[in-house]
Amino acid sequence: MKYRILVTGNNTSVIDSFFNQMENNFEALTTSIRYADIIRHMNCYEPDAFVYCLHDEQRDHIMQMASIKYKLAQENIPFILIGSKEECDEFEKMAANVTDLSLYRPLSAEAVQERILKFFRGKKPRQEGAAQKDAAKENTASMGGIPAGASAASPTGIPAPAGTPSAPGKTPQAGTSLPIGNPFLAGSGTPQGGADSQRKHILVVDDNSMMLRLVKEHLHDKYDVATALSGKIALKFLQKKKTDLILLDYEMPDENGVAVLEKLRASSATRDIPVVFLTGVTESKKIREALVMKPQSYLLKPINRDRLLDTIEKLIG
Repeated sequence: MKYRILVTGNNTSVIDSFFNQMENNFEALTTSIRYADIIRHMNCYEPDAFVYCLHDEQRDHIMQMASIKYKLAQENIPFILIGSKEECDEFEKMAANVTDLSLYRPLSAEAVQERILKFFRGKKPRQEGAAQKDAAKENTASMGGIPAGASAASPTGIPAPAGTPSAPGKTPQAGTSLPIGNPFLAGSGTPQGGADSQRKHILVVDDNSMMLRLVKEHLHDKYDVATALSGKIALKFLQKKKTDLILLDYEMPDENGVAVLEKLRASSATRDIPVVFLTGVTESKKIREALVMKPQSYLLKPINRDRLLDTIEKLIG
């Protein structure tokens, strides 16, 4: 069994280790440190744990973790902190009683993996909570997508801030269940909650974590963005989730962009998703090879923000 891990923070080396050295036990997905991004990713990905990898974090980012913890607690998702002893102590001063497990660096990837697995073994399995959530979704679907005890005008996608009392009887909270349409998923219906919940979704696939962060920074104001460090991770993501467009790195180890696109085109579930190659290749021969697969477009690295947004706008709006 693989545990789903939602990872964020400024320590890219620790984040990368979840993808490169711990992939046998963890299915990882990165998110930005923005509150709205974290909430959307949690609603979509339903992780087994949220992992914050500390390195020179901004004070306001740490302070918002109390609100993130409120949402995590509703879903019974543990908050795992990774950083030096000094960093973790400073975090605890600013965001007390947030962490469920703190791991102090230096630690090898193997040690981090073993500590987290040991933590999971001591916890009550989340499958029961997932089953209850599925039942709640079926119940709300029969009511036209409105959670029991909530009005049609109730907002979805952003939970109540820390300290806001929940409704009696554990009534589903706004943002906990999105039975008609999840703002993170394309093609899942029309969600309640305004224009922001109807944003298009983009999956960015690149083996360079810095490139993923850069592209996400370019897009996050207008689109919901998920990232994957390999074609393998992207294909697993697409087995359960939907996206409106894929930005796909042309040159990656193991499976390059062409191999990934071949698999996307071979599946009825993904063959119609627009794909834009991202490539640092400037040789005309290799560009022609990429275009044989008939992607909707391609962009040369370094990525120009205006050209990227213009290309996406033309393809999905």
